[in-house]
Amino acid sequence: MAITEDSRYIVGIDLGTTHTVVAYVDTRRPDAPIQELLLDQLVAPGEIDLRPLLHSLRYHPSAGELSESDRHLPWSPTELRGVPDGIVGQLARDLGAKVPGRLVASAKSWLSHTGVDRTAAILPWGAPEGVEKVSPVGASASYLAHVRDAWDHRFEDHPIAEQQVVLTVPASFDEGARALTIRAAREAGLSKVRLLEEPQAAFYDWLGRNEADIDTRVAKMHLALVVDVGGGTTDLTLIQVEMRESGPRLTRVAVGDHLMLGGDNMDLALAHDSEAKISSKGGPQKKLGAGQFTQLIQQCRSAKERLLASDAPESVKVTVLGGGRKLIGGSRSTSLTRALVHERILDGFFPDVEASARPSRKRGAIVEFGLPYVADAGITRHIAAFLDRHSDVAREAFPDGTFADGALPVPDAVLLNGGVFKGHTLAARTLEVLGRWRGGEAPERLENPAPELAVARGAVAYGL
Repeated sequence: MAITEDSRYIVGIDLGTTHTVVAYVDTRRPDAPIQELLLDQLVAPGEIDLRPLLHSLRYHPSAGELSESDRHLPWSPTELRGVPDGIVGQLARDLGAKVPGRLVASAKSWLSHTGVDRTAAILPWGAPEGVEKVSPVGASASYLAHVRDAWDHRFEDHPIAEQQVVLTVPASFDEGARALTIRAAREAGLSKVRLLEEPQAAFYDWLGRNEADIDTRVAKMHLALVVDVGGGTTDLTLIQVEMRESGPRLTRVAVGDHLMLGGDNMDLALAHDSEAKISSKGGPQKKLGAGQFTQLIQQCRSAKERLLASDAPESVKVTVLGGGRKLIGGSRSTSLTRALVHERILDGFFPDVEASARPSRKRGAIVEFGLPYVADAGITRHIAAFLDRHSDVAREAFPDGTFADGALPVPDAVLLNGGVFKGHTLAARTLEVLGRWRGGEAPERLENPAPELAVARGAVAYGL
């Protein structure tokens, strides 16, 4: 990517379904490292914090719900045509937990949903009368506008509109969704934008971190499987790796569907289990309020990460605080055990299945009104179906005779991306299943120490 005289920085933006991440590098400093941009955002009414992840969420408050001081940012927010007044980021998530009908979520997935008019004001989907709405394009533009404002506040002499920006998209995005992503960027004032597929970005991050011995690392590598499980989606990609005199050549040879299935679904499943246990204590069952249930989801997320770690305890306590004057006295608790989490998450979302397994088409419990969520939560079954569907191109990446006739051609390298793979257990199960499909020889795992940041960092590495 050519660097213009006015462009000092290369900026990588991962506009994710659940989070937006920004990384950058100063091209005028030869040894400058790639860094994450800490993004100013409201984390409570009137309270601002710098965080590496910006929740890709909007909240449309009612009249008088928040004062000017409650929503004050260090800058005057960029106004976008057709985008109503709203809150973006952590505070949007917290407020939306209490009043979900005013929360805009999964705008990125709506961009790829051809069953709706993606330029029409349809979000929040199913919102009650009187709630202002925004289009998927407008919502996406608002997150990018927040990034622009945060960048320009930090780098006043080098506005982001004058920098080279690499914006990532799922490999499964069709031309229409890509064009709408570019449109959202332009509406946010980002004109120097180049799109890069997320799996390739994650792979470029790995290449950049292994530059010193990259020839050795890829010398015997033929085909890499990228399994990207984010908060709300799963994407599968095959990348052929060829070593040339100029360095590794990466060619995306197959891409799966944009699966509406991710870590948030896992947290939700555990929260429903915990709610049933909490509600049944001390009398008739009583469901938790919206705010309490959101507390429970967050508690279950933290407990899940601890219970899936290599040094996991036997159980973790989750507590939901009461409301009002009963904040402490009205709290209710239960425990999540390691056995339950393994059963629900490991066996439910990453089941140990044969290579012949295929996803069920029967509608499961993971359904969101409006978006086409998958019927089968078993990610390993989706991987098996994906590899089978693209077996011809997979075989072509290997020397003749590598796989027996009828055998599933499983890649010899795998890159696990997305926040769910920060824990040891889910990554280990994925490698174990793939290894069994390869006849007992596990594929090489391409290390990814910060899977939630890799795409943005890789976008910058690609631009260098």
